[in-house]
Amino acid sequence: MDDHTNARQLNRRTFLKATGAVAGAAALGFPALLRAQAKTIKIGAIHPVTGPLAEVGQLMRLGAQIAVDEINAAGGIKSMGGAKLELLAGDTETKAEVARTVAERVINDGAVMITGTFHSGHTMAVVPVAQQRQVPFIVDISAADVITASVAQSVKEGKQKTQYVYRVFPTTATFGRLAVKYMTEIFKETKTSPKRVVVMFTNDAFGKPQSESFVKAVAAAKPGFEIVEVIPYPEDAKDLSTEVSRVKALRPDILSPITRPATAILLLQELTKQRVDLMGVISPGAPGLYEPRQLEILKEHIEYVMDITVWQNVKSPRTQKVAEEHLKRSGKPLDANAAYTYDTIQVMADVLERAKSTDPDVLVDAIKKTNFTGGIQVLAGPIRFNETGDNENAATAAIQILKNKALVVWPKAAAQAQVVFPRPKV
Repeated sequence: MDDHTNARQLNRRTFLKATGAVAGAAALGFPALLRAQAKTIKIGAIHPVTGPLAEVGQLMRLGAQIAVDEINAAGGIKSMGGAKLELLAGDTETKAEVARTVAERVINDGAVMITGTFHSGHTMAVVPVAQQRQVPFIVDISAADVITASVAQSVKEGKQKTQYVYRVFPTTATFGRLAVKYMTEIFKETKTSPKRVVVMFTNDAFGKPQSESFVKAVAAAKPGFEIVEVIPYPEDAKDLSTEVSRVKALRPDILSPITRPATAILLLQELTKQRVDLMGVISPGAPGLYEPRQLEILKEHIEYVMDITVWQNVKSPRTQKVAEEHLKRSGKPLDANAAYTYDTIQVMADVLERAKSTDPDVLVDAIKKTNFTGGIQVLAGPIRFNETGDNENAATAAIQILKNKALVVWPKAAAQAQVVFPRPKV
């Protein structure tokens, strides 16, 4: 007779003794293995894991998973009995219509909050789903002002009762204002006086408002340089030779591109090919100018390029710990995309901890009272949401590609290296 047979022949007295011990432990409040497992709370993370933005989306999903694993390892949501978070991941396939469908799916599967989506157009497709289904949507990355402003205005006018959409990421207005500020400070620091700036932008739901915000900020600040031309190009452009020829003919000191990853490669290679003479390439905030794949492909073509964009606080021990885990799991360095999603999941956990509930309106009340100090980004203060639903302390940093690495060069308090401007002549 084997051990399994013996186990099945547990007598009544032993059974009653065992079950009595469990009942007694539960009555005494013992938290150990004898208690029932804590429930699971599902949250959705919707990103472009396939398609043209796949590299970005995959790293954002990884950032979300690292955050979930960290929260669960630390005891889950303690105010809710140690409830564990479960990540419901969705792939937008880099398509707005798919983003909406995926949002519906993860909500149907039980997500009590969602985040995403990187692309402003895709995020806009998810906003009405969140509002209609009354599921809080905390946007990790998407800059277009209209994402939160339209919902806030609708609530203000009484067309909708509650705002379920909030955002950790900076708005396009914030990007524009800080881009002008940092550029002015960098020019002063390097004793240079660029005068002519040309803006190029991907003509989509992110690039167009981002370029408009930068143009507006330059006009308001009167910083000593002017924008002499604004050149749009298709989001799915396969060739930028015509646009780069226009840039060359305008003879700017600075080119300020707002790109997607694929078009960043086209643009920088074409600038080299046409030998466009510039003091520097300085983006007022764009993806595509620091991702591992871009650095690997572009090499010397991307050297000295600056991007005034979101970035992680590399001097923080917590950031360094997350970066180590990210490198271990992916073989790639932590970037702002994964870091912003990581922070957003942490904010969700903080909201759940304070709400002690998954009721959507209780969650919204907790979101409005957020004062989260555990972020790993370069921020101007704790993550707090203003009346529009935006993080009032969202901020950017100027990064520069130096020796094929993306390093913070401004503001000085966060800098890893000294800014190099103008870029050295080849």
